Amino acid sequence: MDLKIIDFYFFSGTGNTLLVVKKMRDTFEENGITVNLHKIEGSTPDEVNLDHMIGLAFPVAVFSTYPLVWDFIESLPRAGGTKIFMVDTLGSTSGGIVGPLRKIVSENGYNPVGAMEIQMPSNIFFIQDEKTNKNKVQKGLEAAEKYALDLVNEKAEWGRVPILSDAVNLFSRGTLKLTGVDLHQKLFLFKVNKEKCNKCGICVGICPTRNIKIDGGNYPVHGLNCQYCLRCTSFCPKRAIPCKFNYKGKTYAAVKAKEFLKIRNL
Repeated sequence: MDLKIIDFYFFSGTGNTLLVVKKMRDTFEENGITVNLHKIEGSTPDEVNLDHMIGLAFPVAVFSTYPLVWDFIESLPRAGGTKIFMVDTLGSTSGGIVGPLRKIVSENGYNPVGAMEIQMPSNIFFIQDEKTNKNKVQKGLEAAEKYALDLVNEKAEWGRVPILSDAVNLFSRGTLKLTGVDLHQKLFLFKVNKEKCNKCGICVGICPTRNIKIDGGNYPVHGLNCQYCLRCTSFCPKRAIPCKFNYKGKTYAAVKAKEFLKIRNL
């Protein structure tokens, strides 16, 4: 196994996780480790190289993470001791991801060597002011750098599975499965404000589930396969896709939309 190469698979909603992944990549490479970044959306299990260390990165959603992330993790090929680590970003707390994920990868033959949860600005409900968010990002990136160094120096840890985390995970994944129900999708369907929309198509290009299509009038229309990652509403340059979950319609994005319009392998 070549521990000088890391294949880092990540999903990022509005950019927090992407910032952390890039910071960790830079830190690894400064220490002589090659890092290949792969977006989870679009990646397939047959591409996973078990001779490399595997990294997983994603945001927390409803105390756990998105169904598309779980689908990828649970489709990972059977390993024979491949080292694996995880990092997630969150606005406050999770409780249902670190322990259950350790159990899953261990039972699938992986060697879990590190887990870290990093607080970053929230992108939903209450969006804080720019200065507060900037400070949170800085602290988050400092934590990411330290974690990467701990992995390099084999000081990182991935804790055992608390009983409570299994219950939280079951609750979370059950809740998130509701997002796949048509009635739920119809109730919380994002709708484009055609008076504001400039038909740029950014939302179509960055949607991880290809849930947004263009109608006959060249306006984007949301389908019933949304996972509420908030990319479309957060990156819309005209704020033409209002978010029902956010206070006073505020949005947060950690990076520019072009970061999500790049090819899958960065």
